[in-house]
Amino acid sequence: MDILSLLGLFVMISSLQPIIRQRMIEAARQRLIARIEEQRQSRVILIVHRQETMRLLGFPLIKYLSMEDSEDVLRALEITGDDRDVDLVLHTPGGLVIAALQIACAIQRRKGKTRVIIPHHAMSGGTLIALAADEIIMSKNAVLGPIDPQLGEYPAPSLLRIRQLKDINKIDDRTLILTDMAEKALAQLRQSVIEIMGKNYPADVAHRIAEELTRGQWTHDYPITPAMAQSLGLNVRTDLPEEFLQLMSLYPQPIQMHRSVEFLGIRSA
Repeated sequence: MDILSLLGLFVMISSLQPIIRQRMIEAARQRLIARIEEQRQSRVILIVHRQETMRLLGFPLIKYLSMEDSEDVLRALEITGDDRDVDLVLHTPGGLVIAALQIACAIQRRKGKTRVIIPHHAMSGGTLIALAADEIIMSKNAVLGPIDPQLGEYPAPSLLRIRQLKDINKIDDRTLILTDMAEKALAQLRQSVIEIMGKNYPADVAHRIAEELTRGQWTHDYPITPAMAQSLGLNVRTDLPEEFLQLMSLYPQPIQMHRSVEFLGIRSA
């Protein structure tokens, strides 16, 4: 075999190595998910958003909660019987409010028990989903986040303060429109939070939590610890099973794109 053939073989093996490694990680992940489901007698669904690298171009791409994610989760919930518990693992910076609300409403409508598992962080839309769960199980170092709606680059509560602090005649038309939208967004989100929490929380608690998490007392990326979440009145535990931390270790920053939601299909008996 000449030097050019050896070089070509080396290049081919080198190019296949990341793909083989990724397939091995995916297989290990599937085995662990199956083992957790058997141990806990539950359906395990994962929403995991990692920074990924664009194919060929090589620049980073941040992933967020999308409509594709909500469609996948809704399908997973639909094929899961109400007599079976669901363990929904969240690792996300948030994303589209409508996607988070669709998932949260589907959880709220379930007759079966749904536990939200948070190994590291579930911010913004992730927190919104967690509010619908029967239980929130966090690692001791995991965090939630505020859910105040964002209008582009502006937080809705901050836009409303402009109208309170400035003479309305001195506010430009665009800002006035934004403040009107902010008022509607806050009212809509608070009502949605109260409704999705209605299954597991008293009405007064749901109203108070909706107000606390949306009124803009914190920046949107402020970390809410398990102790803070408990003090707000959320059903939060910190006895996170070790298996879920092991599962997260099988989601390294990937070379190739993968779907953010993963679950095992129905297996015949």
